[in-house]
Amino acid sequence: MKILFGRYLVACVLLAPTSLVFAGELKSRIITSSPLMITVPDNHFLKVTNFTQEGGVDRGVVTVTLNSQSDQTGQTGQTANVLTASRIDSSTGSASQNPPETINQVRIAGPAQVTVAPVLGATLFITFRKLPNEGTGTSTTVVVVSPTPTVTPTPTVTPTPTP
Repeated sequence: MKILFGRYLVACVLLAPTSLVFAGELKSRIITSSPLMITVPDNHFLKVTNFTQEGGVDRGVVTVTLNSQSDQTGQTGQTANVLTASRIDSSTGSASQNPPETINQVRIAGPAQVTVAPVLGATLFITFRKLPNEGTGTSTTVVVVSPTPTVTPTPTVTPTPTP
């Protein structure tokens, strides 16, 4: 009985940190009736790896509003659509209406507010991951220069005739 309990304890100790470390890295959401809003803090970025749509007439979009950043004209709170949903055609064979679409990805740097509004009659599916910027600060580019060898002529030796 003690051996079984010991094995169970070891398994829990080894597996618990693994599940805690990997929990929550990728998140998926289904959007049908209420908008999805994601806040991306400063020094973080959002990576959208999948954005698909089934049904509906209008195309689903990922909209980004930049926070605390001003463009060249000094305006803040600029908004842009950065990604459209890839449509999924569930029909197959000769009844298929459209060829499969490419699923694109996008990365959004913070600070920003990301919104995915619902589309009437459609089911939107999004998978994303929020990550900290790993290289904050200045970036350093290292250039390695290797010298090109130059060709030097080799003196030719002419044999001298022997008497």
